[in-house]
Amino acid sequence: MDEESFRHWSHRAADWGADYRETLRERPVRAQTAPGEIAAAIPAAPPEAGEPLEAIFADFERTILPGMTHWQHPRFFAYFPANAAPVSVIAEYLVTAMGAQCMLWQTSPAATELETRVLDWLRQALGLPDGFAGVIQDSASSATLSAVLVMRERALGWKGNSEGLARQQQLRVYASREVHTSIDRAIWVSGIGEENLVRIPSGGALRAMDIAALEAAIENDKAAGHLPAGIIACVGGTSAGATDEIAAVCAVAKRHGLYVHVDAAWAGSAMICPEFRHFWEGVKAADSIVLNPHKWLGAQFDCSAHFVRDPESLVKTLAIQPEYLKTHGRDGIINYSEWTVPLGRRFRALKLWFLIRAHGLDGLRGMIRNHVEWAGALARRIAEEPDFEIVTEPMLSLFTFRRLPPEGEDADAHNLDLVRAINDRGAIYLTQTRIDGKVAIRFQAGAFSATEDDVAAAFEAIRAGVKELQTA
Repeated sequence: MDEESFRHWSHRAADWGADYRETLRERPVRAQTAPGEIAAAIPAAPPEAGEPLEAIFADFERTILPGMTHWQHPRFFAYFPANAAPVSVIAEYLVTAMGAQCMLWQTSPAATELETRVLDWLRQALGLPDGFAGVIQDSASSATLSAVLVMRERALGWKGNSEGLARQQQLRVYASREVHTSIDRAIWVSGIGEENLVRIPSGGALRAMDIAALEAAIENDKAAGHLPAGIIACVGGTSAGATDEIAAVCAVAKRHGLYVHVDAAWAGSAMICPEFRHFWEGVKAADSIVLNPHKWLGAQFDCSAHFVRDPESLVKTLAIQPEYLKTHGRDGIINYSEWTVPLGRRFRALKLWFLIRAHGLDGLRGMIRNHVEWAGALARRIAEEPDFEIVTEPMLSLFTFRRLPPEGEDADAHNLDLVRAINDRGAIYLTQTRIDGKVAIRFQAGAFSATEDDVAAAFEAIRAGVKELQTA
């Protein structure tokens, strides 16, 4: 591709992106294709000769687009949002065009220095104290893995990386069953092992970890000769928004000398609103925190903010400095590749900088407050419907509900059928979960472009799903 063609197709792609965003409401939220349908339309062998971009672009629109679920759709209420605010997309155009590897300060000084500054902006916006420093990870999974590796190394006196785990005491990490499965993976990858992830019972309105049970588990493990290493608490768990008592968890950790990591991947963004900070009261005593601006703040994936109180422990755990990666003649600089598991790093800070400057904290707070208000109104409306019940009350903009089935029908099967009926119509997209072993339907408002009418439309889509079941 020559420079003129690059210019032409760059304009074409930008125009396509704008047209796509403008027409999202006209599209079904979830892909309506059958399994294997897209693959069947793609040749089994690669082309030997190059093809014109006009043909490739046409195939993209004809073959690929119908198989896409539209995560930026204003009526996407499934999972958690993976927002890409338009201004963030523009920043990503620039990052992609430059194609820089930002692993070291010297490989792009602006990327490092902007990351330092913009993460401190975010720290201030969240109300975190000065002692926290931030780094942008690709996802919360990587941030949590980094935290687990640090808690492992601290507990073992920094011997895990050098000696391995075979000759060490059996490590133990504590979390409730409400935490995300990324915690399980971090335990696997770190070598600690699933058997040593101790699950603490949870309960109450916010399904919080039982603090007395946590303390007892730690004491029992010590008596059994195990080595407690850390606690992973959650704020806004994926299933139904489970939220631990962070201050109480940190107090237990302090008594036993344990590391605390707080997974606030979704809900953490809401802490830019001071009125929601009670959900993580005491977080200043945690050792590390993760939240994803690519979920609820509008930064295009991937952009996960990882805050730590002691960056030296993170660097001591992860940094490797062969000669070719050393930065000579510069003291006191940060090489963020030493704060992360991957060596390569994209220029992720630029989209966060664009986003915060373009919308301001007031604009982002307004969006989050609206989502919380609109979700609460929808929950109240569903609760008033006959044959429906709210299973878990709204935690910010997330709640779960179920429909009571006709007599003689299985409740779980009925609600799974209802989710399928709703999603197959394409007007909205919901997902299911299990609460205390029973199927419930999740709703969360979080799409960057959602309006009050979009959230209200979910009520009619749910009723339409019920009618479809009744007439089937």
